[in-house]
Amino acid sequence: MIIGTPRHKATLAKRYDTIVIGSGMSGLATAACLSKAGQKVLVLEQHYTAGGFTHTYTRKGYEWDVGLHYIGEVHRPNSTIRRIFDYISDSGLQWAQMDEVYDRIYLGDESFDLVTGVERFRAKMLSYFPQEQQALDRYLQLIRDVNASSSMFFLHKALPNSLAKILRLPLCRRYLKFAEQTTADVLLTLTKNAKFIAVLTGQWGDYGLPPKSSSFAMHAMVVKHYLNGASYPVGGSASIARTIEPVIQKSGGQIVTRAAVEEIIVEHNKAVGVRLQGGQEIRAKTIISSVGVENTLGRLLDQATIEKHGLKRQLANIEPSMAHVGVYIGLQASDKELGLATSNLWLYPDEHHDANLAAMKQPGHKFPVIFISFPSSKDPEWDAKFPGKSTIEIVAPAPYEWFKQWQGSRWQKRGKDYTKFKQELQDTLLESLYRIHPQLIGRIHFAELSTPLSTDHFCRYKTGEIYGINHTPRRFQQKWLRPATPITNLYLTGQDIVTCGVGGALISGVLTTIRVLGLWRSRVLLTMLKPKRSR
Repeated sequence: MIIGTPRHKATLAKRYDTIVIGSGMSGLATAACLSKAGQKVLVLEQHYTAGGFTHTYTRKGYEWDVGLHYIGEVHRPNSTIRRIFDYISDSGLQWAQMDEVYDRIYLGDESFDLVTGVERFRAKMLSYFPQEQQALDRYLQLIRDVNASSSMFFLHKALPNSLAKILRLPLCRRYLKFAEQTTADVLLTLTKNAKFIAVLTGQWGDYGLPPKSSSFAMHAMVVKHYLNGASYPVGGSASIARTIEPVIQKSGGQIVTRAAVEEIIVEHNKAVGVRLQGGQEIRAKTIISSVGVENTLGRLLDQATIEKHGLKRQLANIEPSMAHVGVYIGLQASDKELGLATSNLWLYPDEHHDANLAAMKQPGHKFPVIFISFPSSKDPEWDAKFPGKSTIEIVAPAPYEWFKQWQGSRWQKRGKDYTKFKQELQDTLLESLYRIHPQLIGRIHFAELSTPLSTDHFCRYKTGEIYGINHTPRRFQQKWLRPATPITNLYLTGQDIVTCGVGGALISGVLTTIRVLGLWRSRVLLTMLKPKRSR
């Protein structure tokens, strides 16, 4: 299904209050929040469908999500993330909670279940590691401490620059204490048990860096996000854009697809509009980019503006996150018939996460992690739409360098060597699937592998990065990663501004809106960001 209006069919106004570049989670959230404040917002998307990493695609009678495999907190009505989703979709977006085991971690042939609920999680971990009670309790307290301090750190990003400069230390000190340490640095103060650490960090693929490289704050926020369980959008991840679009339209706004922005128009250091590929110009009072800081500050601005503000120097302090390959699988049998549950699977060769990732220099080495998701089993509407069918997705890290020789080639026309290499990778990943689910041997009807070149083609991430910029300790030291830019009326939103994932992108949309509207006009949004206890 195409969400949004194709450019050749769109009737554009002469002027808008705000133009949002990109229709991923952050772009949609920002557009919806501004629309509810009465603004007329135009969302421009270069792809044929809206949603960014929350869109779905169909092939051979199957449908897959491309980035949203599960999300935490939304099944709790009083959670911040649920209240924001309800606000930007007018409560149109519904959620289906997954099974109690939301993630299963494999270290070689051993498996470890991550289960819903803090006390159940604690009991399950102690059943595996009974000697680690003290370390586990200290670990869970640190998870709480990080998340308690995170709200002030992120709210600080929405403050006017002059006020933010004064308040940075008192508001951000606690959070930065955790953010500026690696996950390994913190966990090694609690325990020396490598296998226990490997299980606790078994979701590192959700933020793209293993323990010795990742910021502990990023790790802690992902852990907390799922501790009370995980959910999936009813109707699939495309339901996100589908339920938000009417909210944008109510204020006269629209989402236009196949509308790639070539340049942000800057006059006298003020953003005044955008120029699309083909030369069409559209003007607005405010321009917001949700396509990443590298794309925005490094490619969509003219060279004079980039040099004036020293943007290249700032961008040199960050690095892209990991690239990946994905296998999209269709089967002509139901999940129930095949024995497929909602639990995600994380497959690791052993407990040495950092070493395994570092060793993946050349094709042929074991993947350091393989993630397997069963989207059709998570969606309660699937069977009505696709009776007698099911889907599986496999995701694994894959360095962009593996595919660099085909850089610049056309999608679906990259040559026989590329096709052969993709098939080799796909076969390797399918072998891992069969190891866990041997009943699927001979049952796969369709399989297709995407590469970092596919990510670049559809999402305009140059090296196929899936999480924007890397979530290292250094990333959290970059004071300029804020919604406001040195160019008047140009703002940023997205996972580069807050943190990665759908939840991080969602929160960034709210923070950018607060920065655009000001604190007084954002009282409703500020109320939603305030933690609210469940009864």
